[in-house]
Amino acid sequence: MSPVPPTLSGEQHDPLAELRGLAARHRQLNEQLAELDREQSMLVRRARNAGYGWQMIASALGVSRQAVHKKHGRR
Repeated sequence: MSPVPPTLSGEQHDPLAELRGLAARHRQLNEQLAELDREQSMLVRRARNAGYGWQMIASALGVSRQAVHKKHGRR
């Protein structure tokens, strides 16, 4: 018998299976975040090429001018 304790409702949950599921969801989220980061970089480049300043871009992103310049300034 496995060392999986029953829940209050009598169901048994395998914590290792739940951890594997959580790890898979974490990997998916990281992939989505990486894709969003790539898209943001592309859009910031397009905005800069269109003549928008760092302050306007930062405002659109809801961050400080310094933050957006630090992340995208020297790419």
